[in-house]
This record gives sequence, structure tokens and C-alpha cells, in this order.
Amino acid sequence: MARVFEGFYAGGSWHKTTRTFADFNPATDEVYADVADASLEDVRKAIDAAHGAFKSWSELPFTTRAEFMLKIADEIEKRQGDLCAAIQGEAGGWFGKGMFESGYVPGVFRAAAALSYAPIGEVLPSEHNKVSMAVRRPMGVISVISPWNFPALLTARGFAFALVAGNTIVLKPSEETPYAGGLFFAEVMHAVGLPEGVFNVVTCSRDNIAEIGDELIANKHVKGISFTGSTAVGRLIASKAGQHLKKACVELGGKDSLIICDDADLEKSAQTANFGSFMHQGQICMSVEKVLVHESIYDQFVPMFVERAKKLKVGDPTTDKSNVIGPLINDKQVAQVRAQLKDAVAKGAKVLCGGKIEGRFVEPTILEGVTPDMLVYQNETFGPLVPVIKFATDEEAVRIANDTEYGLSSGVMTEDEKRGLEIASMLETGISHVNCSSVNDEPHIPFGGTKASGVGRHGGRWSMETFTETRWITLERGGRHFPPVF
Repeated sequence: MARVFEGFYAGGSWHKTTRTFADFNPATDEVYADVADASLEDVRKAIDAAHGAFKSWSELPFTTRAEFMLKIADEIEKRQGDLCAAIQGEAGGWFGKGMFESGYVPGVFRAAAALSYAPIGEVLPSEHNKVSMAVRRPMGVISVISPWNFPALLTARGFAFALVAGNTIVLKPSEETPYAGGLFFAEVMHAVGLPEGVFNVVTCSRDNIAEIGDELIANKHVKGISFTGSTAVGRLIASKAGQHLKKACVELGGKDSLIICDDADLEKSAQTANFGSFMHQGQICMSVEKVLVHESIYDQFVPMFVERAKKLKVGDPTTDKSNVIGPLINDKQVAQVRAQLKDAVAKGAKVLCGGKIEGRFVEPTILEGVTPDMLVYQNETFGPLVPVIKFATDEEAVRIANDTEYGLSSGVMTEDEKRGLEIASMLETGISHVNCSSVNDEPHIPFGGTKASGVGRHGGRWSMETFTETRWITLERGGRHFPPVF
């Protein structure tokens, strides 16, 4: 039976809406939940609640805010089973992915709690012997627009550090995952007794998302925007935020490469490529979307990669935990993968394994013979479709990896750490991992990309820098003189 969420959460209580929309399980097309479809008036109510709560929340001792973060972490841990089930039911994730994500989220809030004890400014030298200080203070209301692929993890990362810094939050989760990415957190905040208005959640359907999204940027009480999602939408959000001279941290798409050098451990490299390419059906911004293999080991590596990919079971992960490859999130995403596959084959690429698409289920698919004129080479795929491409030199590998508008993450496999670091330093990505997958994250690190992969950084003190204002404050002690004429 579908769950019913008739209201949005604002000012510490639930408010019914006149409209609702259906939230579907992508594996079965069954209705997972009936969810509130908020209006413009509803979102303004949530923003007003957050604005009203800002002064008292920001003036609390930092230790009190840190204690709330720890309570939130503990409460989420208690509800891990429920959160895992929601992640699977709404986003079509494998059980292992759901357990990882639901287990990761408490650590985000614990990292936020710890960061409360970090310095929030510094004392600067002054030629006039002033006490000269650069200090940080919270901004006010932060709107958070979160994605569907890792709904709980990426939502938590989007607001936890801003919240502990003293800001208040209005969250709009993806319409694909309104519970796991939004209403779940409202339940948690309510359970731990977070002060009214500090955290608010509005859900809306795709039909009125443009109007709601604009309000979450343009409203005079909103001081900053945290967005994780597609590059196309991110460009619009960053542009609109810029028009209002508001801070925006946008983490967007990627076309990430895994470079496998001639001295790499092949078994480890094959597993790394398999995980990076096909974890969560390739629906991760950091997914490996190009596997670049040195020509001298290509013929050894490819069969090992193909063998591993063929072992990944495809099917509804909510009925069988051994189904690692679940459905893509919606028909639009399937159409994008199908178009890239069809285009590649038409232009001469060879399917080494996979290629079968049934409904929203796409087999792990490996291509060879991919060239720069193909869509799968140029565009973000966000699905279980990946090319293997030969290279002759490290410089050529770097050129291929950088031959994209994106610049999020990357991986380099080599037994020579110096070589790995040299290659990593030449890659135009915000993140690079030597001897590991491009798919990596920790709560306290600077997460974000370059080029079309985003602006700003989420995570740790970098989130604190993004969602606080820097002020220069001085204390005059008699050393600053003015011209006598004045």
C-alpha cells in the first residue's frame, strides 16, 4: 500500500496542500507514496518560517547546535532500515547501495558537529596596530535543491554544514525521491526537537517545479542556494542566483575517466572499472564514463572487465537482494542511454557485453571502437554504458580524459605513485584518485568540480566557507591618525 504524505513541513509542523502527486517505484511503476504538491504560497510560508527562526538559531551557542547534529545522527542510525527501504523503493537502488548510503548519512552530521569546534576566523596584521579580524557569520536562509540518485546522502551534504553554521534551511527534494531526500529528514528533525522553523521541507511535482525553484532563489529572505543535479539545471540556477547576487554552490554532472596505465594491477583495475562504471546503474555524477587503457595491456584487461560486468545481476532490487543492477530512474533516462548506444553502434562501435534494454532495466554494457564523434564519448551518460579506449602515452590519456566540457572526478591506476600523481595533476577535474575509482566521497572533503561540473565546494570547512559571510572587524587602539585638516 502506498504511503500518504499530504503535507509539507514548515515552522515545526505539517501543513496540508490542496494538491498531491504520485511518487513511483521505478522498478515496478507502483505508487510508492502520495506526496504534497506545494504551491507558491506554501513555499513562501516555509521561507518565512526559516527567516523567522534564523536569529534565535544563529545566536545559540555553537555547542548547542553541535549537540543537535549528534542527535540527528543518532536518530538516523535508529531509522537506517526504513531509510534503506525508501532509497530502494523510490530510487531503484541495490540493497548494498541503500545500506551504504543510509549508513553514511549519520557521519555527515557528526562531521558537521565536529566542524563547529573549528576556527571561524583569524587575526590579521595591522600597520596601525588595530586588532584586525576576519570573521565568519551565518548568512540566513539557505535553500537546498537536492537530487534523486543518492537522495539521502546528497541532501545531507547539501545542508548539514550550512545548518550547523547557524543558517536555517528550506529543502526541496527531487520529485523522484521526495521522501528519502526530504520528508524523511523532516521526520528526523521533528523527532529530535529541532527548534521550529530551523528546517523546512517543501515537495512539489514536475508540473510546478519551475515556479517553486524560482522562488527558492529569488525570494528576498533566501541568502544562498545549495544545488546538486544536472548541468543543464545547474546553469539556470547559477545564472538566476547571479542575477540576484546570491551565493550558489552547484555540484553538477561529469564525464569521468579511469586511466589504467601499463604497470597497473590488472585484477584491481578491472574491479575498479566495474564498480566505477556500474554502481547504481552508472547513475552517479562521479561514475566512470570512459575507461582508458594503455595499448600494451588492452587485450589482457578487456576480457577481465567484460567477465566481471557479465556477472552483475539485473532485476528489481526490492524483491531480490542479489540484483545489483536495478532500474534507471525514469523513461527519459532510458531513452538517453538507448540513444547513445544506438548512435555508437551506427557509427562503428562494437558491443563487447550487454546492450539489452527491457523497460527501465539496462544491462551493463561495454563498448569498444568509440570515437570522439559519438554521443557516448561527448555527453554524460548517467547509465550502465561505458566505452573502453586505448591510449599509447600518458599525455594521450590525459588529452582524452580532458576532452570534455565536464571536470568532476577521475581515477588513475598505476604501481608508480609518482607517475599517478603527475597524471592526476594534469587532469582538469576537481577530484582525482590514484589507484582508486572516480567514485569516492567523505563528509569532510572539498567535493566539487571544474568547468561544466559546477562552482563551489560541498563538504567540511569548504561548505562553511560557502554558506557563511566573511567580515572584517577592527578594534582601534590609538594608532590610526587622520590628516589634521579634518
